[in-house]
Amino acid sequence: MVNKNFCLSSYIAFRYIWKDGMDFAEGFQHKNYLPMSDEDRIPVKTSEDIDREIQKQFDELYSKYDSIGILLSGGMDSANLSAYLKPGSHAYTFNSASGEFNADVERAKKYCAKWQLKHHLIDITMADYEKYTPIVMRHKFAPVHSIEPQIYKAAEMAKQDGVQLMIVGESADLIFGGMDKLISPEWTFDGFVNRYTFLDPKLVLSNPVDQSELYEHYRTGETTIDYMRFMDEVFAVESSGSYLNAFGAAWLPYYDPYACLIMADPLDMQRVRNGEPKYLVRGLYALKYPELEIPFKIPMPRPVDAVFRDWSGPKRPEFRKDIPMDKLTGNQKWQLWCAEQFLNTIR
Repeated sequence: MVNKNFCLSSYIAFRYIWKDGMDFAEGFQHKNYLPMSDEDRIPVKTSEDIDREIQKQFDELYSKYDSIGILLSGGMDSANLSAYLKPGSHAYTFNSASGEFNADVERAKKYCAKWQLKHHLIDITMADYEKYTPIVMRHKFAPVHSIEPQIYKAAEMAKQDGVQLMIVGESADLIFGGMDKLISPEWTFDGFVNRYTFLDPKLVLSNPVDQSELYEHYRTGETTIDYMRFMDEVFAVESSGSYLNAFGAAWLPYYDPYACLIMADPLDMQRVRNGEPKYLVRGLYALKYPELEIPFKIPMPRPVDAVFRDWSGPKRPEFRKDIPMDKLTGNQKWQLWCAEQFLNTIR
């Protein structure tokens, strides 16, 4: 069913079209990612269990691929996975000419030095967004996450380097209790809605469509919501789908070893709330890097704050003319820019 206003509001609120069968235009059938079922995942109790099971996965991967690369940030998720690569493997770290990710780059350099990996820095500019965003949008038939054109650029570079498979650590947050700012509070229904919505469609769109239906699926009472299930089922689709689409557009396979695992014991929310998110992954980092301090969460760098700092906003009629651009984050500006670019392709 074609419903441009619904799809635009869904993308603005959730960064993807959450309702199957809804599309921007005829012939634009978007695709959503379906996560692996819990029954198919390997239960792990300790950091040592994770180490053993990831090593098994890499042993199998190396029986199929001669050259495996990795998207490597300065955080612990991808740092852990880099420890299983063969010396001489290629590692790719996103960078920005503004220097805002220098700390991230320096940590990644230490990981590469320890495991003897070939380190590549990938600068991301407005020219890159303009070049690669149309490609990943065409593949998804929808506007995309700001990480997707970056991943596509990295994938194209990796193919030139002879990489046959890329490793990512994207699922660790969801599976092992990351995203602590989102899962630690005891949210009310309205509080979670306000916190999770990336950008309120009413603030920026001329014809916004209410998106509360998705949240209502997870309501457990008059003022309560099962936000953990929401994260497992909604955020998982949006986040992992970005990687699936970008690598798919580049025709380069990728693999996330964390995605095959599940915690055997319930998540200890007390530890998470006391400043120890992803404690099993932190334990694995301590095993692999006993000489380094365990880093706090470092998201995959996206230089949207610098790139879109002076952008004046969208001009198409689908957007309000009184958008408070000075109040928006770089990621929110990206959404508006990307949505406008996509709409230009279906006019």
